[in-house]
Amino acid sequence: MFTGIINGTATIVYIEKKKKKYRYTVELPSNLSKNLKLGDSISHNGCCLTVKLINNSFIICDVIQETLKSTNLGILNIGDSINIERSIKYGDEIGGHIISGHVMNTAEISKMSKSDNNCVIWLKMSNMSLMKYIFYKGFICVDGISLTVNDIIKNEFCVNIIPYTFLFTTIKDKKNGSLVNIEIDFYTQTIVDTTERLINNNLKSFYD
Repeated sequence: MFTGIINGTATIVYIEKKKKKYRYTVELPSNLSKNLKLGDSISHNGCCLTVKLINNSFIICDVIQETLKSTNLGILNIGDSINIERSIKYGDEIGGHIISGHVMNTAEISKMSKSDNNCVIWLKMSNMSLMKYIFYKGFICVDGISLTVNDIIKNEFCVNIIPYTFLFTTIKDKKNGSLVNIEIDFYTQTIVDTTERLINNNLKSFYD
C-alpha cells in the first residue's frame, strides 16, 4: 500500500522489451534504495511493482502486458524520470490517502496553467466510464501523487499542484497531451458501485 506522497524521482536507465512484458532498470536516489529488499513493492508513477533484482542504487522490475496497456509505463523511454514511492509500513504517517498501486487507466492532460511553481492541470480520462467516480473535492491519484479534485466540467476535471509537489515530482516536465496514470479512490469506487447496484436491484424488483 502507498499514500500518494512521492518520495522522489528516479531515472530509467535500461528497458528490456519482451513479447509479453518489459523489464525496467531504474536508478534510485540513495535515500530511496536504503534497506530495499528483493520482493519489496515500490511505486513507479503510481504502479505497484515488485523488486526483482538490486545492484547498489539500481533496481530491476518486470511490467506485464496488462499493466503496459492500461498505464503510461509502456510509452516511457530510457532517460525518462518517474515518480517513486516506497510502500508504507505499519505506523507510518499517511499524509495523502490510501493507494493500492493498481492503476485503472490513463488520462490526457488537456490544459496546464503554470505560475510561480503553482500549477492547475485539466485532465480527460482515456476511459470515460471512470468519470462517474470523480467528485468535487474527492481523492484522485495522478502518476502516484495524492491529489484533490478541484473542479469538474463536462468530461474533464482539474487538480491543483502545490509548489513543493510541482518542483519535486515529474509534474514539472508534463505538457498538454501527456498521459498520466490514474487510480480512483477505492472507497469512492465502492460507494458508487454499491449505490448503483442497489438502485438497479430496486428497479428490477419494481418492474418484476
